[in-house]
Amino acid sequence: MKKIINSKNIVTILGIVILVGILFFFYAKRVDSAINPITVPYAKKQIAAGVKITADMVDTTEVPPSMITDDTIKNLSDVIGKYSNADTIIPEGSLFNERNAVDKEKLPANIILDYPEGYVLYNLSVNTTTTYGNSIYPGNYIDLYLKASTRSIDGMTSSNSKVVLGKLLSNIQVIAVKDSDGKPVFKDLEERRAPAMIVFAVPEEYYILIKKVEYLRTYDAELITVPTNEGLKNEPGSLTLSSESLKNWINEVTRWQ
Repeated sequence: MKKIINSKNIVTILGIVILVGILFFFYAKRVDSAINPITVPYAKKQIAAGVKITADMVDTTEVPPSMITDDTIKNLSDVIGKYSNADTIIPEGSLFNERNAVDKEKLPANIILDYPEGYVLYNLSVNTTTTYGNSIYPGNYIDLYLKASTRSIDGMTSSNSKVVLGKLLSNIQVIAVKDSDGKPVFKDLEERRAPAMIVFAVPEEYYILIKKVEYLRTYDAELITVPTNEGLKNEPGSLTLSSESLKNWINEVTRWQ
């Protein structure tokens, strides 16, 4: 036994056998990992740019590991709720990755999402005061009030001048709050941006109505935002016209504007 151990040839052969065994083990493991499929999510249908990815758009499939890259999204739960990137169309059958499926916050600031089909976007000019110390956030609900006064065209108050004040629209959901450069106010709180506009969406009929208010210059017309607690309810109320009489008054006085 001692002679065998001292034999250089035997030691060399044993070394080669062990080395070959180690190489074979890692080769077999590599082959096994290259052959065994991995379950990953994929797009069941084409997804347009800037669209929220929902459960009905995705499913899972098995693919060979060779199709997986470092940024491939491997879990279904990590895809649902994300958005297709603004410059990306995800083809049917495609896998998801960190480039084509992103969080909403990573979309460009000019991409506005999540408003009902048939609605029209409206930008309402605001400031820190009219947003109650910058306390109106995206996702909040607001009521829209109208304040106006009957004044003569030359700017002099007439003898029968009156103040018009009332709630015009109820339960408007805020989509975005932006500064004067069009950047989201709350994206980076350290920058302390001042609000300059609130973005929301309303049916076209209401859009035309509040757009008319912009032209009531001789009436000093003003739209006032008032936050509500609708967003705290399990079933927030729907957007509604609050005053038929205010609607009729706006349409009447803008007939000749």
